[in-house]
Amino acid sequence: MKCPHLTEDDYRERFEGNINEWQASVNTHTDECRLDVDFFEHYVPKMEKQVTLVPSMGEVVATLAETYTLVIISSTITLPIERLLEKYNLRKYFTEVMGNDVHKSKVEKIRMVFTKYSVAAQYCVFITDTLGDMREAEKSGIGALGVTWGFHTVETLQRGNPFRLVSDPADIVSAVKEYFS
Repeated sequence: MKCPHLTEDDYRERFEGNINEWQASVNTHTDECRLDVDFFEHYVPKMEKQVTLVPSMGEVVATLAETYTLVIISSTITLPIERLLEKYNLRKYFTEVMGNDVHKSKVEKIRMVFTKYSVAAQYCVFITDTLGDMREAEKSGIGALGVTWGFHTVETLQRGNPFRLVSDPADIVSAVKEYFS
């Protein structure tokens, strides 16, 4: 789908909840919108060209994986995430990647994690850059740790009442340890 009238702010606002559910509440399509265009066919090539690893994030992921089981839950489909992880030699640190092709709801994917890994909510934390993720984590009984260098602004992330917001990847490990202490 392509909507030429969609502003960047409108697009970002859709991630304040489950991105897959925004159409159910608001229909903003006009005759200019191309509903026949697959979003991921348009988005994935751009993502693969433009997304780079945040400096020092590789070390953070490796350190977290020494102590915790890491699972990616995303609204992007699984394959391009896995390719990106392979590109930066990070796939080995993640037990699983659950994209939009696994389920449209992150709440459901979180439940799948609870079941598959026999883990309760209090032993999980959702590290994210969107308010929508924080809201879905909260619905699942999981706390959230927000990162400020990603998709949403600090002000938007604060509306999700995260355990903490971090502005430097180096602070993630200590924030996760504190969350579980």
